[in-house]
Amino acid sequence: MKVAAIRMAAVAGAVLGMTAAGLAQAKGPACGVVQRFGAKGDGVTKDTAAIQAAIDKCAAGPKSAGGKGWAPGRVVLAGGTFLTGPILLKSGVVLTIEAGATLLGSVDMADYPKVKFARQTTVQPLVSAVNAEDVQIQGGGTIDGNGKVWWDYVKGVKEAGVLGNDHPRPMGVVFDHTKHVRMEGVTVQNAGFWQIVPYYADDVVFRNIRILAPHSPNTDAIDPFSSSNVVIDHVFSSVGDDNIAIKSGAINSPGPDAPSRNITITDCTFEHGHGLSIGSEIAGGAQNIHAERIHFKGTDNGIRIKSNRDRGNDVSNISFKDITMEDVKVSILISEYYPKALPEGEVAAEPVQRLTPHFHDITIENLKSTNSDWAGVIIGLPEAPVKDVVMKNVSIEAKKGMQIAFATVSGTNVNVKAAEGEGVQVNKTATVTMAK
Repeated sequence: MKVAAIRMAAVAGAVLGMTAAGLAQAKGPACGVVQRFGAKGDGVTKDTAAIQAAIDKCAAGPKSAGGKGWAPGRVVLAGGTFLTGPILLKSGVVLTIEAGATLLGSVDMADYPKVKFARQTTVQPLVSAVNAEDVQIQGGGTIDGNGKVWWDYVKGVKEAGVLGNDHPRPMGVVFDHTKHVRMEGVTVQNAGFWQIVPYYADDVVFRNIRILAPHSPNTDAIDPFSSSNVVIDHVFSSVGDDNIAIKSGAINSPGPDAPSRNITITDCTFEHGHGLSIGSEIAGGAQNIHAERIHFKGTDNGIRIKSNRDRGNDVSNISFKDITMEDVKVSILISEYYPKALPEGEVAAEPVQRLTPHFHDITIENLKSTNSDWAGVIIGLPEAPVKDVVMKNVSIEAKKGMQIAFATVSGTNVNVKAAEGEGVQVNKTATVTMAK
């Protein structure tokens, strides 16, 4: 059986080394202190035009030494609450939100124009960069989407959590086809929809940030979508949906869709939320995803890889290492039946299609989960079993055990204790080999 290779250090090193100049922390004088452009920072006056003017001024120059692109232009928010509609960052711009300052989203829905995003009609995010390079958001302040008006707007709406529904909501921060991005030190909270989304982005670092929206619908923390070379490091999130959701392509996507690749997630803490997810919309595939030193406390799920016949592709070379969980409802969920965890009754094989999910080469090492409701499930489709799952040093204490079907799994030092029934239930469709 082939064992998934764990290349976290190499991948992270490559990502961090790709554009040292582009990711350097901006220093020196600011070209755009927003008060100089008329911003009030009083939390009442809309400062949208003033903030955008500062961004536009900083993006216009000056050119860097040697004529190789633009020197960083630093836009500074300090000393207030800056009420704003959507703002658009541009190449070479560093948005600095100082400690104590807040960029606060307007609650006037008319401030958010309709836009096309991911082939769907939605509304413009609060903060975005499109087709840009060398963009940074930094400082100790807060980006607050002020999203309750939007959460109330979608109460009872069918498909409210799916992009492109008839009640669109603004995301918090979006990097759309943008390269060389760094986001560090800030708090992002209360966006109307997903909090942070790199979409077809490359070379992205999120470090030392907090993401908060714990009692709200579909407020994923970070959703890398068809993005590559992404580092998520020292992130705390407590949200109303996935703490991380790695995506690539929509449900019933017509294609083509780029994969999400080379993503490392390290030293993070996830509290309220649906856990660390790959999928469910994964029509472009996902490869080389590595997570280490993640702590889950009270999340609905821990590790979750999810898809279905209408949204899948190749998902491979995935590793989770040094994972701790407490009070997590479902410790490990690897399923090709989303939104269900398990199929209802007997399932028959169907022809393999373009959107059939293929999960393989997945390693889970050094995992400890206590007081879980359900140890979990590893289950593939009859026509596309989950292959080559390797578990090493896994300890789970749960009310219900783990169920495995349509899968090949091997393990060393795997101990699943269930208060009810067997620790591990193996269906006849699965091949499971465990060793001490």
